[in-house]
Amino acid sequence: MLALFATPASAHPAPFSYLDIRLQPGEIEGTLNVHAIDLAHELQIEESHTLHDERVLAYQYTSIKDLLSRRIVLTDGAGRRIPVEFNSITPVANEDALQLTFRMAEAPPAALSIDADLFPYDPTHQTFVNVYDQGELAQQFLFDRDSAPRVHYAGSVAGIMAVLGTFVPAGFEHVLIGPDHVAFVLGLILLGGTLRRLALIVTMFTLGHSVTLGLAATSVLAPPAWLVEPLIALSIVVVGVDNLIRKPGQRDLRAWFAVLFGLVHGFGFAFVLREFGLPQGSLAAALFGFNVGVELGQLAIVVPATLALAWLRSRSPLVANRLAMAGSLAVALAGAYWFVDRVQNLGSG
Repeated sequence: MLALFATPASAHPAPFSYLDIRLQPGEIEGTLNVHAIDLAHELQIEESHTLHDERVLAYQYTSIKDLLSRRIVLTDGAGRRIPVEFNSITPVANEDALQLTFRMAEAPPAALSIDADLFPYDPTHQTFVNVYDQGELAQQFLFDRDSAPRVHYAGSVAGIMAVLGTFVPAGFEHVLIGPDHVAFVLGLILLGGTLRRLALIVTMFTLGHSVTLGLAATSVLAPPAWLVEPLIALSIVVVGVDNLIRKPGQRDLRAWFAVLFGLVHGFGFAFVLREFGLPQGSLAAALFGFNVGVELGQLAIVVPATLALAWLRSRSPLVANRLAMAGSLAVALAGAYWFVDRVQNLGSG
């Protein structure tokens, strides 16, 4: 008897939208596929299937165009917004969806920032974005309600320069605002040494983190943060303690520490790159730029600190030695604090 009185059930289709952006010489064009039920909700239309009617679409055309053009945000490298200009809307009845086309008579910028939070009322909704450059699939993004804007860089010289303009400052800033990386680098140079020795130490650290940064960025080897972050803290403890217990005439292990723990720090740098969203079409340029930025950040720490310590040693070796010991103790204690804190966070998580 229940079966006789049953009514057809209506369900929300898979909460996805699909945006294809095609970059051509002198223009940007593409298509957007959205589900009718999402549009009906935003337009406060009770029956979503009515949007398959051409007459209803014609009546709602302006509202649909205004709604979606606000929620697809395209900007160039200077932050100027490129308005999305929709041309047509076509019902796709068998998929309960609508397809919109757009075209902007504007040359694609070297760096195109994309944000697409189309239907924020649905926390599970996601938008798949394909970027085609000169007919080739160059980039793919997935946006949800909490996603940050992502950037596509052109494969031209201007695009490469835009990549470097983004990732060099990112690497530089990450070193300077990352207290754990600053503490590690300072720990390596506190005991001083010849210019050749200090250059070797910094070079070995660069070599170590460059290898693992590349491996993690290309997904060849990417350990989880819960493992990497405590190891970074532990590396700081080791460097500080080594400074404190080393006796005159003992072998200098700082270069070995630099390359060994540089491997660990490289995985930490990779976490920052993932937040930016690596441009697959310009991956080498992005990695190169980030590494250059990291090196510039290191130099901004190493050069002034080395010059200051060398000046102090020339004036008062005893004071310089006490300062190095105090600094090493501070480095070791800071690393120990970070290690305990990160392990505790791991246990609570």
